[in-house]
Amino acid sequence: VVFSCSARPDHAILMARFAHLCSLKVRTLVKELELELGPGTGDLMMRFGIHSGPVTAGVLRGEKSRFQLFGDTMNVASRMESSSDPGKILISEETASLLKKQGKEHWLVQRPDAVMCRGKGLMITYWLEIGRGHSAMSSSEDCGVTDASITTFDGATANAIQLANKKQADSKSQARLINWNVEVLKKQLQQIVARREARLQNAAAAGLSAREKPIMRGNALSEVQEIIELPAFDLNAFKNQRDPNTIELGKTVEQQLHTLVTSIATLYNDNPFHNFEHASHVAMSVTKSLSRIVAPDINLNKKASIGTMAKSLYDHTYGITSDPLTQFACIFSALIHDADHTGVPNLQLIKEEAELAKFYRQAIAEQNSVDICWELLMEERFKDLRDCIYQTTEEQKRFRALVVNSVMATDIMDKDLKKLRNNRWEVAFSGGMEEMQVNNKNRKATIVIEHLIQSSDVAHTMQHWHVYRKWNELLFREMHKAYKEGRAHQPPSEFWYKGEIGFMDFYVIPLAKKLKDCGVFGVSSDEFLNNALSNRREWEERGQEVVAEMMERINREEQEFEAAASDAKPSTSKVAFQEEEPTA
Repeated sequence: VVFSCSARPDHAILMARFAHLCSLKVRTLVKELELELGPGTGDLMMRFGIHSGPVTAGVLRGEKSRFQLFGDTMNVASRMESSSDPGKILISEETASLLKKQGKEHWLVQRPDAVMCRGKGLMITYWLEIGRGHSAMSSSEDCGVTDASITTFDGATANAIQLANKKQADSKSQARLINWNVEVLKKQLQQIVARREARLQNAAAAGLSAREKPIMRGNALSEVQEIIELPAFDLNAFKNQRDPNTIELGKTVEQQLHTLVTSIATLYNDNPFHNFEHASHVAMSVTKSLSRIVAPDINLNKKASIGTMAKSLYDHTYGITSDPLTQFACIFSALIHDADHTGVPNLQLIKEEAELAKFYRQAIAEQNSVDICWELLMEERFKDLRDCIYQTTEEQKRFRALVVNSVMATDIMDKDLKKLRNNRWEVAFSGGMEEMQVNNKNRKATIVIEHLIQSSDVAHTMQHWHVYRKWNELLFREMHKAYKEGRAHQPPSEFWYKGEIGFMDFYVIPLAKKLKDCGVFGVSSDEFLNNALSNRREWEERGQEVVAEMMERINREEQEFEAAASDAKPSTSKVAFQEEEPTA
């Protein structure tokens, strides 16, 4: 069926407002989804494009018959969308003309560059920015602002308002990250409690109070273990375990967990890269990698019991998936691994003869992170939470060992530590060393956990290009900031392009290959490696251009900041007074 109808005179305004509301809704939705899907979801955006003109509407016959719109107008609208920027609305000159006739010219900002449209040539287009009203009436009408007063600010005041808005947005973002981390750790605690209950059905409940011994600061590096012993597979506990989702942790434990994560967040400094968002991104990567661990590709009998398959998964993953405490420790380690990071590498701290460098001497930032976060966890106010995490001295020791090994593994610049880890990998997976089967399994589990946290620490290099670019620029900004403050001997722009290629070739890609070779992560390891190789190729082709763009943005921001600071200085003027002679 094809029909024609007359258009509403205000259809352009309706579609403009509809696109604007959709854009706002998307921003709200992704912020809500961030709690479920993890950090970075809030960065998702949509493009919008609008064009006005005649269309044909109807239902096409076929297997997928549905009501559709056809014609040149739809093709141009599609080109407007594909030529738009994320989170923005691009409209054609035809739509812009209709909006102008309706008195909405203040919604429009002409795009400086023309858009090439097939069959149309170069087209003049406009950005739709509802809310840019030049009058009290338009601001109130377009944005729903009840207070129609408009104040013109000087540069300093406007800059202060912008900074305040950014702080408020950062605060909301941090709250979302805290809630997400709390939910992830809460689920792991439910797994721990469910497994503990099932084990206690097969063992006496004596001695379930962990005797916590004080741990001296500065010893974390010396605690690194070559083999961490994980629990043996317990078939009866597996069969008796109830659904973890039915476990009630109790209000006290949940409140303490939230307080702990919030306190950890406050330990992170306001660095461009090494901040709480980065820690959350690493925690998300660890969580997803653990959830993607797959069963071995073996020919199980169709009548094989669930217990048999669980034992096969336990053997295939070296016991990592069968111990909830191990998984909790991995995620917790990711969350704390950069706490109190100063924004400069360990080598710079040594050059500056910083107090931390004098105290720790090696793996400085990493040992400091472990110490301050462990001391935080040991505070009396988290006693109930600790009793939930571990209830025996053995569990506490294993938890501590996993945290120490994992966080120490994130020091990738220390050549001696890197050599030791590589040697441990060779011993575990080369097959040249004969030892007891249990020790061999635990050795492999220990080194796989270390490489899991290492890969998660640089997860952005093994994800899609836009994610890689985001974190790459944040690290670039952090190192540029250090240079401007006199804490680096050269600007990152001088070595960034070649440095990234070397980092990819000698660290990221070999690491991705190790994850694939260990055989634990299934197709996910293929995804890591393929993304790393793809980003490497893309960087080699576009890296120099990217570095130039980053420097251009930074220089522009610095100039704007300096201009705003100049406007903020109080003006001084000299006034000369001349005494008047008294008149008769």
